[in-house]
Amino acid sequence: MLLGDLGQTLELAAANRLEEAKMRLFHPLGFMLASPAESAEAALSYFQNAFVEDKYDGIRAQAHCSGAQVKIFSRTRDDITESFPELAIALAGFPADVILDGEIVAWSYLTGEANEPGRALPFSVLQQRLGRKKVRAELMRQVPVAYLVFDLLYCGDELLLERSLRERTKLLDSILSTERRPVAAPAREVQAELAFSEAELPATARVLRAPLFQASSARDLDRLFEAAQARGNEGLMIKDPESQYTPGRRGKSWLKLKRELATLDVVVTAVEYGHGKRIGVLSDYTFAVRDGDRLVNIGKAYSGLTDAEIMEMTKWFLEHTIEDEGFRLIVEPKIVLEVAFNNMMRSDRHNSGYALRFPRIVRLRPDKLPEEVDTMERVGEIYRRQHS
Repeated sequence: MLLGDLGQTLELAAANRLEEAKMRLFHPLGFMLASPAESAEAALSYFQNAFVEDKYDGIRAQAHCSGAQVKIFSRTRDDITESFPELAIALAGFPADVILDGEIVAWSYLTGEANEPGRALPFSVLQQRLGRKKVRAELMRQVPVAYLVFDLLYCGDELLLERSLRERTKLLDSILSTERRPVAAPAREVQAELAFSEAELPATARVLRAPLFQASSARDLDRLFEAAQARGNEGLMIKDPESQYTPGRRGKSWLKLKRELATLDVVVTAVEYGHGKRIGVLSDYTFAVRDGDRLVNIGKAYSGLTDAEIMEMTKWFLEHTIEDEGFRLIVEPKIVLEVAFNNMMRSDRHNSGYALRFPRIVRLRPDKLPEEVDTMERVGEIYRRQHS
């Protein structure tokens, strides 16, 4: 991970010299991950004094910056620089080589308030920018982005993983407040593959310090949570100020606190075989709500039921299959579920015109008939409340 070179790693290992491995820029490190917290009280049972940030609904990104050269990596360690060329330019010119950890979000720069840097937009807006190898200037203007930075992993020639978050935060604030060096034609290698000149790039892309708060009580966290949701963000990230950065691990030093937007009663219309330990059972459920006399699909979930419930449901679905498509079965719409989700977005993925973000099964509802599931009117109410 540090060297980005398996052969060199083997040579050092064979000579018992692995401790000599040094970090090389432009090879992504593993991302530190957060564990879910059930409540504000549960979060503070792990550490009393917490650093707190908004949990943004974007994509996690690691930025490697050295003068005019910038590369941005996704959580899967893919190079996504060319999908966000305006950010590559905005990240150029730091006084020292740095690796930043943060979140790319779709960003509204027009708030109408003085000294207000803007606010994050729903993930559905950012989706228009994802997975594109070539990005037109017009799309960048239609879907502007910002990079919200919350951690510093490398600075100068020092890897900071073993330093506390408190120390890394101080260094990050110092780096971000230092005047950038002007660079000639930043990100030229990225720009060369694009269909426009540097002059056409939107000037609004920003690198922003993710606002940092502190909390020492559940009441503090509840207040910060409500404020985060009022800003249109998902919830909170709660972090131990003394924590080291542990790549690829999901421990209790970083916690995420989210609450469901709502729940829906839905009916299962199609099922698929699972993967891994669920490879032989039908564990992935596509579900629908009512639109007048017809059912329209609105989501798909595969978590929330026990292994015993999945086995029982597999038997039922096999006996009530309308159409066998191989890996996917169309089934009689009789099984009612209650599903929770964090966000609702417009989408053509399902024939309802909506999709649920992070849907999960709360429970089976054998007490409800398929005719009693929620309707498109209820879906519209939730969507309007979310965006009001």
